[in-house]
Amino acid sequence: MARIERARASQLDEISKQIIEQLQHDGRKSYAEIGKAVGLSEAAVRQRVQKLTESGVMQIVAVTDPLRLGFARQAMVGIKCTGDVTAVAEAISQLSAVDYVVLTAGSFDLLVELVCENDDQLIALLNQRIRTLPGVVSAETFVYLKLHKQFYNWGTR
Repeated sequence: MARIERARASQLDEISKQIIEQLQHDGRKSYAEIGKAVGLSEAAVRQRVQKLTESGVMQIVAVTDPLRLGFARQAMVGIKCTGDVTAVAEAISQLSAVDYVVLTAGSFDLLVELVCENDDQLIALLNQRIRTLPGVVSAETFVYLKLHKQFYNWGTR
């Protein structure tokens, strides 16, 4: 299925790519402004954006700063598993403090990003919810000291 998704992404025409790039630069930009930039009417941009979101090619979301919302502790956790890694990934994905789960090749089977209010919440999450899951062999935690870069405007390439 991943090959099918990649094939769809590569089939975007230049106008759709330009629309995506406009929204990555400013997700609040109006359809009329985008239309002027890409040479389409407001209605045509609205239709294309709807198709891009419905097909899963893109999402339009508000990105927040966890620190400013009271989440003082962020960490990446490398998890080694036994058995069905996707079952572990699904169980971890259900935890509200988890905002990123990826299956990997290498030293860890999963990388998981956690956003917690404090160290006590992080400890409880690790010890009571993650390490106790069936299939979890070990979890190595990388606590974030400072977020140096986080951008979502890499374009469509």
